[in-house]
Amino acid sequence: MTQPLFRVAWRPMAREDLRAIVRYIGKDNPTRAQSFGQELRDKTGRLAQHSQLGRQGRPGLPEWLRELVVHPNDIVFYRVLTESRTVEILRVKHAAQQIP
Repeated sequence: MTQPLFRVAWRPMAREDLRAIVRYIGKDNPTRAQSFGQELRDKTGRLAQHSQLGRQGRPGLPEWLRELVVHPNDIVFYRVLTESRTVEILRVKHAAQQIP
C-alpha cells in the first residue's frame, strides 16, 4: 500500500455534522446509518492520497475551500494545508442545507 501524502483531520464541527447525519438515518435504519457513516469516512480518507480530488468551492466562498460530493445529497467541505501535509475536513452538509 502506498504511503499517504497527507493526514486527514476531522475538525469538531465536521465530526458533529457526521454524527448528526448518522443519527438522522439511524432513526429509520440503524444498520444503514452505520454503513453510511463508514462510507463517508472512507471517501474522505481518499483525500490522503488525492488532496485535490474535490473541486474548488462555489462562487462566494473562499478560494482555499474545496468540496467533495461524497453522496448525491452530501458534500464535504475541506481545505488542504500543504505545509503541514494535512487535509482538514471542516463541515459535512446535506445539499439542501445552507452552505457551508
